[in-house]
Amino acid sequence: MTVLDAAAAILEGGARVLQLRHKGFFGRDLFQAAECIARMCERAGAMFVINDRADMARLLGAGLHLGQDDLAPADARKVVGSDLVIGFSTHNESQLRAASGEPVDYVALGPIFTTGSKANPDPVLGVDELRRLRPISKRAVVAIGGITRANARQVLAAGADSVAVIGDLFPGEGAREGLRARTEEWLRLLSK
Repeated sequence: MTVLDAAAAILEGGARVLQLRHKGFFGRDLFQAAECIARMCERAGAMFVINDRADMARLLGAGLHLGQDDLAPADARKVVGSDLVIGFSTHNESQLRAASGEPVDYVALGPIFTTGSKANPDPVLGVDELRRLRPISKRAVVAIGGITRANARQVLAAGADSVAVIGDLFPGEGAREGLRARTEEWLRLLSK
C-alpha cells in the first residue's frame, strides 16, 4: 500500500488529523505525495501535519510536529508564521514544563506504553505518570507511544485530550479497506 493509499483510507475512515511521519530524506517524490495528501485532507476537512520539517509545513500550509531534537519551536514559528499549528513532543516532567514557554499549540507526552515506532524510545511513562503530569500543561496534551484500542480509554481518562496512533491503526493484512475500517473502529471507540 502506498502512502497515498494509506492516507486516502484513513481519511475515508473519518480521521480529523493526519500526520505524515517521515524521518528520512524529504525529496521531490515525497513532497509531491505530501502535496496530494494536503489536498486530500483539505477536501476531507482534516488537519494535515508534517513531522519535523518547518519548511515543508509552510510550503504545504500544514501543521508542524516537532521533536526534542528538531528545530526549536520558537525558530520553527519564525518559519511557519502564527497561523499554522505547531505541536511539540515531550517525554518527561522537565520537558513538559519547558514546553509551557514555547510557542506551540499542543504538546505530545509519552511514550505512555512501550512503542515499536522508534529505534531508541524514551522511557515509558505509564498512565499514572500521565495523570500526574497532565495538570502541568495548559495546552492540549496528545498521548503518544503504544496507544492501542485496548488502552486508549484509560489514557483519555488519565487526562489526555487526544491520542496519536501508529501501530494499532494498521491492520495486519495492510489492505486499504482494512485500514479504513480500523480508522472507523478507532473513531467509534474515541466517541464513547
